[in-house]
Amino acid sequence: MGDNRRPFLVFNHFAGVGPPQKNIMEENNKLVVLFDNQPVRREWSQKDEKWYFSVVDVIRVLAQNERPRKYWDDLKRKLNQEGSEVSEKIGQLKMVAEDGKRRFTDAVDVETLLRLIQSIPSPKAEPFKLWLAKVGYERMQETIDPELSMARARKNWQMRGHSDKWIQQRMLSIEVRNKLTDYWADNGVEKADEYARLTNIIHNEWSGLTVKGHKNLKGLKQQNLRDHMTDAELIFTALAELSTRQIAQKEQAQGYGENKSVAHKGGKISGNARKQLEKQTGKKVVTKENFLNNPKETKKLSAN
Repeated sequence: MGDNRRPFLVFNHFAGVGPPQKNIMEENNKLVVLFDNQPVRREWSQKDEKWYFSVVDVIRVLAQNERPRKYWDDLKRKLNQEGSEVSEKIGQLKMVAEDGKRRFTDAVDVETLLRLIQSIPSPKAEPFKLWLAKVGYERMQETIDPELSMARARKNWQMRGHSDKWIQQRMLSIEVRNKLTDYWADNGVEKADEYARLTNIIHNEWSGLTVKGHKNLKGLKQQNLRDHMTDAELIFTALAELSTRQIAQKEQAQGYGENKSVAHKGGKISGNARKQLEKQTGKKVVTKENFLNNPKETKKLSAN
């Protein structure tokens, strides 16, 4: 086990909908979040770029049980007997215990946590279950009508303070990206990690940074990097991916190996263009600007 968006209790950051109840809050200590004034520990994994949460703490809050560890042992045994996939996704991380020392405890990521909540027969779990049902219905509707998904994305970007110009560029970048991944899917790139590696090659060639390095520059963790790019960064990303797809089509690249070579070529075309622009303007294209602290300062971001 190792690393959008925020603590699991702030669901709107994960799925673009409001939180299930109004008394949700986050402490200044980022390793602890409060629900009904009860602490829930979490730990950030640099490897996976995900938050992991203490199962025992969640049990204590939702099951209202004075012996959460025993309750969890019994529930875990039941899940194992039922052959639930949830039990297979439980790992252990060191978190600060009541005595102040870091001790191993069962922990799960957000996806597994949401599934686990559904196994807890508690009145406090009901708001979460209802919320999950609502989100599931919305996702089903979006599958039937993809325009609903795009409309939701546009609304979320507007709420974050993005300009209409930026949103148009972001949606164009999605279209370019989808055409590239469609080509990969149709031509022998099958594994998820291969998509990630190819994307990283393209990104490194055009920007001079890995995807993770770019996120670090902007001070991002689990946030979507592209949602925090400037207009210029989006344009050069799109140019890199457009070039990669067109070269791949011309060369009829097949499989990861051939597409890896093409990824270097496509990314480099955008990288050379970036360097030429920087030479002419004296300004860096890749910046640390993001929408975390001053989401309303869209004009400032768009000017870079």
